[in-house]
Amino acid sequence: MKYLVMVQGTQVDYEAMRGKASANSPAWNEQDIQAMFAFMGAINNDLAETGEMIDVQGLAEPAKVRHVSLDAEGKAVITDGPYSETKELLAGYWVLDCASLERVTEIAERIAHCPQPAGAPEYPVVIRPIPDGVGDIVADI
Repeated sequence: MKYLVMVQGTQVDYEAMRGKASANSPAWNEQDIQAMFAFMGAINNDLAETGEMIDVQGLAEPAKVRHVSLDAEGKAVITDGPYSETKELLAGYWVLDCASLERVTEIAERIAHCPQPAGAPEYPVVIRPIPDGVGDIVADI
């Protein structure tokens, strides 16, 4: 079965990774960044070797987000960047093909151990099954 495994973050987290501390997160240094990239690289290499990885991507910071919605007349309303009350947004993801929910949960637990500076906020790793087709989506409703 295919699964979407997601990690979350906020604009403040991205700024902390650039060395700007806040009340919610300490500043990251180059060693912290390198440790995170090495950790994620090892996971990606292992998943590529097992054949479970379909895709993996880290995403740009929330400040580069664009929201497109429709107003009452059906015209596009475009808003750039995060709102001041931005909650956690998708920071990166893996699309995995795993034999079971237990296996993908093991992978998510490993991801949750990603190194970060003491005091940095922790977010859950989210697992979402990817149904095989529209019929499977409707069957689950």
